[in-house]
Amino acid sequence: MLEREEYIEQAHFFRALGERMEEQMPLQEVLAGLRDEALSTTKLPLAIDFMMSELRHQGVFGPAMKHLNHYFTPFQTYLTEEAESEQGRFDMRLAFEILHQDAKYHAVNDLPQGVFIFAFEILCRNRLSYDRGLKAIANDPIFDEKWREWILTVRRQMGIVDFADMIYVRSEYYQLSRIRRGLPRVDEQAPVLFGEKEGKIAWANRRKDPLYLFSALQRQLGYPEVAKPQKSEDASQLPANILRRLERLETRIKLVEAEAQGGIDLTTFYEKS
Repeated sequence: MLEREEYIEQAHFFRALGERMEEQMPLQEVLAGLRDEALSTTKLPLAIDFMMSELRHQGVFGPAMKHLNHYFTPFQTYLTEEAESEQGRFDMRLAFEILHQDAKYHAVNDLPQGVFIFAFEILCRNRLSYDRGLKAIANDPIFDEKWREWILTVRRQMGIVDFADMIYVRSEYYQLSRIRRGLPRVDEQAPVLFGEKEGKIAWANRRKDPLYLFSALQRQLGYPEVAKPQKSEDASQLPANILRRLERLETRIKLVEAEAQGGIDLTTFYEKS
């Protein structure tokens, strides 16, 4: 887990990155400016240095974030790679907004329940891969071994077992319902991961679209909301695959226009062995 100040700086970085891309600024120029803005007592300036170097050589952020796996979570990297994929439909600007929300939530709340539900809703709303996405989520350092084991179980059972049921049976509400029926608790076989209120909401949303479950958790318990794609009038006139290729072309043009900068000593950011 990173310090709170690291997540605060990450949240600012991703928000500003998305906003300045909208202004058609060259990415190298944007990154250089954000490096200067970043709090120098955090690791973010060094991370940006590395990302700038990789961007010049490969034209994408994903490989740099994957290499910096001690700073960016696997799920942050996964979202970035999906947004940069030629075959994907996940918009880069939306990805930066979601990454901003993710870092902001980590900065103010370290509850694994909220982090998991937030990340899972991202997969659902954007039709991302449950297989790769849940594997990335499980490797977030906020989750202990019990959580990782359960998330990987969810990964295996997606499409077979109802998602709300999977939450319900791992909640305190399920344990209390067993006691009311004269049955013993089963904490050892299925450790409790969600509270009584989460379990009650999950029970009420069984056999329904998971989006109803997410909405209820947000209304009732203050769970974080996920940014949703904004449909513009211009975008609605073009097929999604054409828009995707235009976005890729625009990004590459920005890279070509960006001025070459001097070499960077990347060894300062490697962890000492």
